[in-house]
Amino acid sequence: MSNSRIKFEDGAAYERMMGVWSQLVGAEFLGWLSPVPGQCWVDIGCGNGAFSEQIVRNCNPQEVQGIDPSDAQINFAKTRPGARPATFQIGDAMALPFEDGQFDVATMALVLFFVPDPARGIAEMKRVVRSDGVVAAYVWDMLGGGAPHEPIHAALRLKNIEYPLPPSVEASRMENLRYLWAEAGLRSIDAKITAVERTFDNFEDFWNTTTSSAGFISVLKDLDVTTLDDLKNSTQEILAVNADDPVICNGFANCIKGVV
Repeated sequence: MSNSRIKFEDGAAYERMMGVWSQLVGAEFLGWLSPVPGQCWVDIGCGNGAFSEQIVRNCNPQEVQGIDPSDAQINFAKTRPGARPATFQIGDAMALPFEDGQFDVATMALVLFFVPDPARGIAEMKRVVRSDGVVAAYVWDMLGGGAPHEPIHAALRLKNIEYPLPPSVEASRMENLRYLWAEAGLRSIDAKITAVERTFDNFEDFWNTTTSSAGFISVLKDLDVTTLDDLKNSTQEILAVNADDPVICNGFANCIKGVV
């Protein structure tokens, strides 16, 4: 594992890999938030707009604002027909370009562990949410094996190959999420674990989809053919599937919410 920065600059690749996973968790997460129609939402770290689209489709919002540091991701988000009328802009989770109390709900979907200073990011979420509004997030339990790409991570560890993790990966632990929300002064804090499942046609489908993400590209591009083949074989053994078998992959996310 390393501290190399993971950059998401390909909205389409993110959609194939993590966008689908995010929406699987997002569907349950939004139901758990019990939103009411007509609310104003901000989706911080919106990426390619996958979760913003879910808010638009499922929550009947008055407004959805999406913000992300990647211009490529924002450009992709703007092309999502299902995300209209959400608006998207480039920005920093630790210095949100919004007024105090502007929103009813602030969310981070698979984002908090990428924020260099999670406490500052949560403070900004709280700042832009009105009194009695909701601050909520979900993250893969990265250190507990909850990321859906954990089988490849396990194979990399087996081969002593370093791979990047989010800079604030410790924030993915449930106890740390609870601590951060409490330290931010949020009330009525509640948390849950959400498990999701996705089926791939076969091992190649799983491998090609999963390794299209930025973190894996940065690692695999430097491996020779023999090492790469060995890594693929180890991953397949960990999954315990034949090459042509469907691959059922699981992930679980830690979810948290609190009231301003």
